[in-house]
Amino acid sequence: MAEPLVFLPGLMCDARLFGPQIAELSADTAVMVAPITQGERVEEIASGLLDQLPARFALAGLSMGGIVAMEILRRAPDRVSRIALMDTNPLAETPQVAAAREPQIVAARTGRMLEVMREEMKPNYLAPGPQRQDVLDLVMDMADALGPEVFVRQSRALQRRRDQQSTLRKCKVPALVLCGAHDALCPVKRHESMSELIPYATLRVLEHSGHLPTLEQPTETTQALRDWMRQPLVLR
Repeated sequence: MAEPLVFLPGLMCDARLFGPQIAELSADTAVMVAPITQGERVEEIASGLLDQLPARFALAGLSMGGIVAMEILRRAPDRVSRIALMDTNPLAETPQVAAAREPQIVAARTGRMLEVMREEMKPNYLAPGPQRQDVLDLVMDMADALGPEVFVRQSRALQRRRDQQSTLRKCKVPALVLCGAHDALCPVKRHESMSELIPYATLRVLEHSGHLPTLEQPTETTQALRDWMRQPLVLR
């Protein structure tokens, strides 16, 4: 049996982000979803998770989950057997984006978090198509369930995150870099440069997906993850 697979969700998302993948992959793989809701720094979140995760595991993170995954890889490279980075960003937050989070945090604290999610964050990041509204509705449900305090903590962690390009250069395990062609938040070019940094990376771009391929193109995403899980472990 393959090593256990740990999923890390994105900003204001829970296990439902990976619902289709859990349903398919759990037939032959031990699958768990680790929350990234505790801690105001990425380092703090990663440290807390490492105390709870198996001794060795495959790690797949989407968006902010990918950012936390890179920090886990930096801290405990010997525990990560392979890594999948989906629609994410290895760079530190720019001052402009960090500043733009402040009014969002204020809005979240004054009862307008879903308004922030709806108007400023998700709609522009999804591919056009019939499933778009269903995906947006699920995103809103997940955000509502997690609540404004988690939004504030996760926003602060993103503002303070470190550059992880050197972590990617040192990666010695099979890596999948996957993104949607319509992702305006974490564009294809960024994923191309990430895959060039990682010695054993496979790049997959899903043509009919945006920022949330696990929900927008679940079958293609699951197949990409299966292919990655079947890759032989690279000899160190």
